Amino acid sequence: MQIYYYAFKGGPRLPDEYGTTAFIAAFVAATEVRDRKMAAGPEVMLSLLNGYQKSAEFAVLADRTKSDYIKQIKKIEERFRDFPTSAMSDKRTRGIFKSWRDELAKKSLRQADYAFTVLARVLSWSLDRGMIDANPCEKSGRLYRGERSESIWTIDHEAAYWTGAPAHLHLPLLLGLWTGQREGDLLKLRWSDYDGTHIRLRQSKTGKRVTIPVGKPLRLALDSLRAERKPKELDVILLNTRGKPWTGNGFSSSFRKATSHCGIEGLTFHDTRGTAVTRLALAGASVPQIATFTGHSLKDVEAILEVHYLNRDPRMAEDALTKLEARVAVTAS
Repeated sequence: MQIYYYAFKGGPRLPDEYGTTAFIAAFVAATEVRDRKMAAGPEVMLSLLNGYQKSAEFAVLADRTKSDYIKQIKKIEERFRDFPTSAMSDKRTRGIFKSWRDELAKKSLRQADYAFTVLARVLSWSLDRGMIDANPCEKSGRLYRGERSESIWTIDHEAAYWTGAPAHLHLPLLLGLWTGQREGDLLKLRWSDYDGTHIRLRQSKTGKRVTIPVGKPLRLALDSLRAERKPKELDVILLNTRGKPWTGNGFSSSFRKATSHCGIEGLTFHDTRGTAVTRLALAGASVPQIATFTGHSLKDVEAILEVHYLNRDPRMAEDALTKLEARVAVTAS
């Protein structure tokens, strides 16, 4: 049986005599060439991955998002670190990357989509800087089609939560339902962001500044808590039982335990964001009004209402019929 040796995956073939002077010299030469290419510029995937992680676009991401991206980047690096950037414009490359996604999908469709999305993001960043000639992952669609139409907080869910959840976890849910903001932004919220009528913050994920009018139930809770707080206590609004700001993992774990204890299954804190959009729509708010309130894009609000949350809520249909009947009655008279 003939055995062949290569300097590295995808690298040049080495002499057959393993361990000889010629073999070692060929190996050293091949790896030196590879290392020079990687150091010289973005000629292999690893250079693109490293460059993206040093970029301003990566730096402005929320800490949780950075951590999640790094996990996916490690998967990409493991498979494609030596993939030549010159091959990005080859039509076959898209198929190679999609086959990799299909392999990941055998374990999790959602994680496969996430890894592919991060790869597409890195390649988009690289394309914008002239480091590659094409992004073969562009507009590739998703494998996961999770149905979230039922994943909204109902009045019954709220009642169960207020009854069974610890008191220190009541305000976070109230903030989520009445502001529609992300968990990470609410955990960083300060008293200086609240003036008694409005909450003003910059969303960490998008960089958008939003001004949110505070509804009466949330306003009463905030004013009551501010009156109880000692003057020297931290400016951060949401604190854990030790009087310290929550960590992302700490809050997520505590919130999961609380909902489980209350018998609430299949709902996460993130679902309060879509619930806020849904409730605003059911109250008669327009898409632009909802987008201004929550900081979503118009497109995202429409997607939430059309596909993920409203699911053609019967109350919307009944309201539409009432308006139609009123219009017909006026016309007939």
